[in-house]
Amino acid sequence: MSRKIKLGIPKGSLEKATIDLFKKAGWKISLSSRNYFPSIDDSEIECSLIRAQEMARYIESGVLDVGLTGLDWILENQSDVEILSDFVYSKVSTKKAKWVLAVPENSPISTINDCSGKTISTELVNFTKRYFADRGIPVSVEFSWGATEAKVVEGLVDAIVEVTETGNTIKAHGLKIIHTLLETNTKLAVNKNSMKDHWKKSKIQQISLLLRGALNAENLVGIKMNVPEKDIDQVIKIIPSLTAPTVSKLHNSDWLSVESVIEEEVVREIIPKLIEAGADGIIEYPLNKVISKKDL
Repeated sequence: MSRKIKLGIPKGSLEKATIDLFKKAGWKISLSSRNYFPSIDDSEIECSLIRAQEMARYIESGVLDVGLTGLDWILENQSDVEILSDFVYSKVSTKKAKWVLAVPENSPISTINDCSGKTISTELVNFTKRYFADRGIPVSVEFSWGATEAKVVEGLVDAIVEVTETGNTIKAHGLKIIHTLLETNTKLAVNKNSMKDHWKKSKIQQISLLLRGALNAENLVGIKMNVPEKDIDQVIKIIPSLTAPTVSKLHNSDWLSVESVIEEEVVREIIPKLIEAGADGIIEYPLNKVISKKDL
């Protein structure tokens, strides 16, 4: 019987982003609407769909070997897991987010200390309780099942602790942000005992490396062109590169082939300049992964 890594895929807002990321990394994960165990084209991995809020608990207990979840939920559950990789999804559904303290625009609360004796609603109950207790500020913290902004707007609570990327939704509800409690993003969390197993550690490190490579490639493209040898210096000056561009001589010709990896948004700016400098036959192509030694 072959060995398997038990991998947790976060169900909900991170679900599609995570599956897309794994696809770029080289794994195809297939979902079924009635199945909490997605299939994956790797006989050494077994997937489970788990809410991000619960992921770290299952990893800590050993039900899962590894999974993606937010730093916020690791801290909320005080889970004793190893964080192997740090991810910020820049083109997909989640970026670095913040848990903030917000109150109505007309609230007399203007600082965190003004919350003394007040009631706060949040989904991040345990972390919020510890945060205020560590600062000696007595508050009552209530769990919110959703629509957290509405609770403070309707006067059911004095303040909320809510997650946001831009703050726009909070402001749209007539609220103001007065304090940031935590900045969070996605982590690859690992069971500590799994990392003591040589085979599991190797497989988990493979997953981590290729996921990082996929993320590295998100805003990059490859670009290739032919350049007359006499114009090469002018063309090279225009091309930004991760390292030096690759230059090779074309067979029986005074032309050179030039290839580089650059940021996607730069391409539209430099292509006209490259043509003007003498380049021809410019090809732009997408990248799935960019991996360097620093990713090991």
